[in-house]
Amino acid sequence: MCYDDNAIPPAPPGSAGAAQGEDLVLMAEDGNRFYAYLAFPEHPSNAQILIYPDVRGLHKFYKELALRFAEVGVTALAIDYFGRTAGLSSRDEPFDYMPHVQEMTKAGFFADVEAALAYLREGEGAKRATFVTGFCIGGALTFVTGTRDLGLAGVIGFYAGLSRKFGPIERSVLEIGAEERYPLLGLFGGADQGIPVEQVHQFEEEVKRAGVEHKIIVYPGATHSFFDRRYEEFADASADAWKQVLSFIAAHTPQG
Repeated sequence: MCYDDNAIPPAPPGSAGAAQGEDLVLMAEDGNRFYAYLAFPEHPSNAQILIYPDVRGLHKFYKELALRFAEVGVTALAIDYFGRTAGLSSRDEPFDYMPHVQEMTKAGFFADVEAALAYLREGEGAKRATFVTGFCIGGALTFVTGTRDLGLAGVIGFYAGLSRKFGPIERSVLEIGAEERYPLLGLFGGADQGIPVEQVHQFEEEVKRAGVEHKIIVYPGATHSFFDRRYEEFADASADAWKQVLSFIAAHTPQG
């Protein structure tokens, strides 16, 4: 798995503003009910972000991450993947996630995504630039999402698995790079044993063919899941990753 129950998102740069969060249950068009967590700033900017978790689904790390985004003015909604197969049960350890990962489908995943995007875009959210970010399997799903017509402002993937195929990922991320539709930011660890740097370069070459604005960063020596406050040896990489993410969001968010 990507993050355990003790993982802590690094703090974003700058002074943190006030933020609040709440657990939600959303409903997809097919009737599926699934968990989500909304974090909203006291003074929201013109940006909002949908967060895809790792293979464990919506657990503490992603709720905390949503709050970190909200503290810098970005409204954030994190979603769970497993409403259809695990119901509204806890995703805390020792949740046995793999059987549910294996039952995920493309149709079910995107039904949930569309419900989450519709929720974000209610009211004032209709005026905000909408981004998607994800981690590990969520990073791969972020880049799959980036090939669909969903009116996004950009996609941001952390250590996305590039070669795997399963459920919603019918073609590997390496195979779809040339189909990306939106500005793209990819963040990878140079010492990630599951994602060879050669694959990262291959993905970048495919994204170039798409003709979209993109930036791919590999942090030398950083491992999978480096974006964790516990890993002091990767503090500089985490700080730069936050800088890159927030700069990317700012650059693709209309002002005023």
